[in-house]
Amino acid sequence: MTHRSTESAAQGLFDITGQSALVTGSSRGLGRQLALALAGAGAEVTLHGRDATALEDARAEVESVSGRPAHSVSFDVTDSDQVRASLDRLVEERGTPDILVNNAGLQRRGPFQEFATQDWDDIVSSNLSSVFYVSRALVPGMIQRGSGKIINIGSVQSMLARETIAPYSATKGAVAQLTKGMAADMARHGIQVNTISPGYFATDMNRALVADEDFNTWVCQRTPAGRWGSLDELAGALLFFSSPASSFVSGQNLFVDGGMTSVV
Repeated sequence: MTHRSTESAAQGLFDITGQSALVTGSSRGLGRQLALALAGAGAEVTLHGRDATALEDARAEVESVSGRPAHSVSFDVTDSDQVRASLDRLVEERGTPDILVNNAGLQRRGPFQEFATQDWDDIVSSNLSSVFYVSRALVPGMIQRGSGKIINIGSVQSMLARETIAPYSATKGAVAQLTKGMAADMARHGIQVNTISPGYFATDMNRALVADEDFNTWVCQRTPAGRWGSLDELAGALLFFSSPASSFVSGQNLFVDGGMTSVV
């Protein structure tokens, strides 16, 4: 095999040209960057969010960067009926996505003993139930097609914990385990389900932490790489799990964390 043919074969392993993708929570921050990465690799992306202005801005950016049409959809990921109705319409109009990225979520902080029940319910609904609702609505079409890629966005907090975020850690640990269960059910149908668990990345969700000098110092000292992650550094893991390269990989939790979970 020539160098050129070897290179071509390697590129083909990661080729998602023409694939369709839905990324929840993609109007800003990490989700927006994930949508841009997929579009930049050749996928036709549907973005999702609740803020109409931010969503349209993200859709326009994806189109501008990729040179391909991008779409948008808005629904409450915590409302199972709304999820079902919205995704039924999406499937009817554009077919079942080849790639689903479950990224929507939120963070609430507070001492465990003072954590409000409503805040607990909100974080469980947004971070965990949403993955179940959205995936459940789209999996039948993937099964019928005989293929699909589902990437759930976790966190280093699925393995590690620190004060004031016990509920968040619980939801991300549950997402990692839900991924394994989904993989067990779906592998026979040609569907791969995996988790990407980012370490500390500068996003809209943690802007206050980035600006906190003490916390910033802690992150840089605690992370072997010595810095926060850049959002574009998630693209490699995303493209691997979205492409034929991961056709025999399912139920895994890949930490993209600068080495944080490797050390004590």
